[in-house]
Amino acid sequence: QVQLVESGGGLVQAGGSLRLSCAASGRTFSSTAMGWFRQAPGKERELIATISWTGDSAYYVDSVKGRFTVSRDNAKNTVYLQMNSLQPEDTAVYYCAAARTFYTTSSSTRDYASWGQGTQVTVSS
Repeated sequence: QVQLVESGGGLVQAGGSLRLSCAASGRTFSSTAMGWFRQAPGKERELIATISWTGDSAYYVDSVKGRFTVSRDNAKNTVYLQMNSLQPEDTAVYYCAAARTFYTTSSSTRDYASWGQGTQVTVSS
């Protein structure tokens, strides 16, 4: 089982940037795909990006494509989400999650075995 802790959230003005980190513990991290999700008030948790176990392959939903970049450093057991050109509609709690496989683009939360506690991102207009 992988334990996950997110950090890096905060308040930023529209057009600004934030970098989220997700620190993992557990021996299976480097062989596990990772996902980033977000959940805005009153909305369902939604997938925004995934990255394969090697970091060679990444997937983005259309709403963040070209603005967000997911990466990982397996030596540091950490996955990152660089968020640029942030907009008020990006305001949400952001979660990282460990998938049950080497690579996935699944948006189903059931396909992810471990979750972090979430970090709040607020974008002001």
